[in-house]
Amino acid sequence: MKFYDVEKLRRDFPILSREVNGKPLIYLDNAASTQTPRAVVEDIEHIYYTTKANVHRGVHCLSQEATAAMEASRERVRAFLGADSIDEIIFTRGTTEGINLVASSYGELLSEGDEIILTVMEHHSNIVPWQLLQKRKGIVIKVVPINQLGELDLEVYESLFTDRTRLVSVTQVSNVLGTVNPVKEMADIAHKHGAVICVDGAQGVAHMKVDVKAIGADFYAFSSHKMYGPTGVGVLYGRRELLNAMPPYQGGGEMIGHVSFQGTTWAELPFKFEAGTPDYVGAATLAKAIDYMESVGIENIAAHEHELLEYATSQMASIPGLRIFGTAPGKAAVISFLIGDAHHYDTGILLDQLGIAVRTGHHCAQPLMEFLGIEGTVRAAFAMYNTTEEIDKFVAALKRVAAMLT
Repeated sequence: MKFYDVEKLRRDFPILSREVNGKPLIYLDNAASTQTPRAVVEDIEHIYYTTKANVHRGVHCLSQEATAAMEASRERVRAFLGADSIDEIIFTRGTTEGINLVASSYGELLSEGDEIILTVMEHHSNIVPWQLLQKRKGIVIKVVPINQLGELDLEVYESLFTDRTRLVSVTQVSNVLGTVNPVKEMADIAHKHGAVICVDGAQGVAHMKVDVKAIGADFYAFSSHKMYGPTGVGVLYGRRELLNAMPPYQGGGEMIGHVSFQGTTWAELPFKFEAGTPDYVGAATLAKAIDYMESVGIENIAAHEHELLEYATSQMASIPGLRIFGTAPGKAAVISFLIGDAHHYDTGILLDQLGIAVRTGHHCAQPLMEFLGIEGTVRAAFAMYNTTEEIDKFVAALKRVAAMLT
């Protein structure tokens, strides 16, 4: 089924027409970073050429225009996430900084012996910040396992709660397995036990409609560069009452009310958590990326990617010895795999020689790799601009690589 004109859409992404190693580029590393459409790049260029000035601090025209552009984007993000207020939208450098902000600031409200629940499928960005907090504060980290399909064991999850459980932090979509976690159900369980939930939405926002209130997220972090926007920009949503109770993450300009050597007061939300000069160009043009996605239709994108996933999975099944990791129903358009005993790096290098960009390695999920009993995988991740013709070429290349390596 055709959900939109993919070939017409591809013309918005000039990079897709280039060659790599003398072959037409087939870009399948979308879980790491999506490509950026012409409209977003042109918006970045326009702002740099016409409206570059520091935001929130100047009375002159350029500063006022830059501030207006950034704050309009904050409202655009608020509406995109279904948040109640722009006070709940904090601009960050990405998902990693968003989770670190929660671990550092909300973590200051925790005490020795308080418990946090993570899952075995988390990205390092949703593990290491909590381990740093564990060293600082003496908190206890508990981990939810997965089953053979790559689904979380919700019975184990609920059994981990005690009267000391304060927070759950979980990925919405696994960047390795593609598993879409039941975050609404997990949030309901957490809230029943008096805990809050932080959702890593890095792999969620580009593939599905997100309503932070509907899923019960207390915190929700995502990155612009995984949803067709600029790099170095992200968002942390947090419920206002939680953000108000948290101390600042960093100190400096912008986030203050009044500074003296006798003491300092903080600015109101959201500026309390936005110290220093932000990447206001990136923040402003994130709105353009959201506009682009919604012009195509997030539901249309999801349906197109699901068709690609189903088609690729069925075609790859014909390759002897190929193993796919993560087969949960309703998974996102991510396929992690190995071919026989061939090393994932070798597979990736040979595919690159054929013009095909995939990811290889542990995907910043080493605990998951250890759980699966492997060192790493090859990962193909699809986006709105990929096609079945590209998958045919990808599978043909895999067969050629498999013959060389096995």
